[in-house]
Amino acid sequence: MSNLKIAVMVNSLRLGMDKGIEWTASMGVPGVHIGCQQGFCPQDMDLAARKNFLRWLRDCGVELSAISAWGGREDLGREEGLQETIEEGKRLLEFAADLECGIWQGHCGIIPHSSDDPKWGRFVNSFGELCRYGEKVGAKLAVETGPEPPATFLQMINDVGSRSLCANYDPANLILWPARYMKEAGQSYDREKAFAEYQPVEGVKVLGKHIIHTHAKDARVFPGDDAREVPLGEGWIDWQRYLKNLREVGYDGFYAIEREVGEDPLTDIAKAIEFLRSL
Repeated sequence: MSNLKIAVMVNSLRLGMDKGIEWTASMGVPGVHIGCQQGFCPQDMDLAARKNFLRWLRDCGVELSAISAWGGREDLGREEGLQETIEEGKRLLEFAADLECGIWQGHCGIIPHSSDDPKWGRFVNSFGELCRYGEKVGAKLAVETGPEPPATFLQMINDVGSRSLCANYDPANLILWPARYMKEAGQSYDREKAFAEYQPVEGVKVLGKHIIHTHAKDARVFPGDDAREVPLGEGWIDWQRYLKNLREVGYDGFYAIEREVGEDPLTDIAKAIEFLRSL
């Protein structure tokens, strides 16, 4: 049996948070990855509530792998309302620190593919302010891979220069996003070209030590350029190679199962747990 640290993204179960956590614990899975929502967010939980929540998780026999917030609406490269967005991000970093996982995973807008773009500097400054605060409170921002090639995000990490700016590596997104870009440009999907630039599996070697959390998710592109998330093990991710690459760069964190689509997420996630245990 695999020794992988498995977690489940509780929102994917569609059971509600409490029942989702209990279901995950009943499956013998040690980790839960929880998205911010009403009742579970910085503004709804004071320090006492956060401590009580941690005690309940321990009673359930699970630990928090990361919190999740910002699914795509927020953009650290947009001028409008930027400081308000940054302040919201600081509260999320405090939240992650108080919940003792110390990781906030999220999307923060699409980083330009070139540092010559005027938005690049805004991203550098925004990430810099957020992550200096993260260093202060003891939390890290794990930006989800996908919209940018790993090499582009690595350049951003280097330009920001903070140990609190890290990656949540989602290999499936590195299939889905370039397929989307090609379709929007009126181009047929070119797997060789897309894999060469976005490196769904080999990009692990690019981001290396900056990877602090991962999503266990799979995807492929079907005829007609139809890019879709699919159940774990049924897509184009070479999982043996992916795990090997992660081990070689020293990753020993959680593999959080995410299932954003599908009519029967419980069955899909239960199968995903067994798939990861078999590796």
